[in-house]
Amino acid sequence: MELPEIGAPMFLALGDGVNFRSRLESVEDDTFSVAAPLETTGPTGFLPGYEFEAFWVPPRTRVVMPVLLKGVSDEAPFRWTLFPTAEPTISNRREYARGGAGAPIRLFGEWGPQYLQGRMLDISEGGLRFWVPDAKMFKEGDYMRALVWLGNGEAEIKGKVYAVRPAADEPGHHVVLIFKTVDPLAQMIRQYVIAWEIGERRKARQDH
Repeated sequence: MELPEIGAPMFLALGDGVNFRSRLESVEDDTFSVAAPLETTGPTGFLPGYEFEAFWVPPRTRVVMPVLLKGVSDEAPFRWTLFPTAEPTISNRREYARGGAGAPIRLFGEWGPQYLQGRMLDISEGGLRFWVPDAKMFKEGDYMRALVWLGNGEAEIKGKVYAVRPAADEPGHHVVLIFKTVDPLAQMIRQYVIAWEIGERRKARQDH
């Protein structure tokens, strides 16, 4: 199998146009394991036998591999064991980069005029993942609006709740909102993610 290096970022296309970030953990003879996406805490949710696509993003390209979920670890750190069902192929389909963390979010929905507060975990041109202390106001399929500060301006995002999961490492819940963007919002998100990636690389160099 032609896979990236151990520890390299990978993405899992689990449906509805949403890609979940993961990383390559190990490679065996005919399978490999990845970190379970943060949105799928614990061994429940996706069961062995589920088929989807995994992909990784070398410079200026995108490598896609159809896989079958062969096993899910039953204790932390949660991992998925994947079995390739076809050879990887080069895809020219555009990949949305994800990044960012910590920005405050104001959330508006069908619960009324009062907004709720949350914290951004990451964002791309197609999805927003955020933390909230209490998720009783959110359910999958709901439409809502989020106002989030992206470095040098506030972005208004309207979309649909794709997933609501208990946070694995802190109280509260993680919520995934999917949406479609056009310029100038798409450009604003791209610039924010690029600036965040540059900052992360700079911090990594300083740590070493």
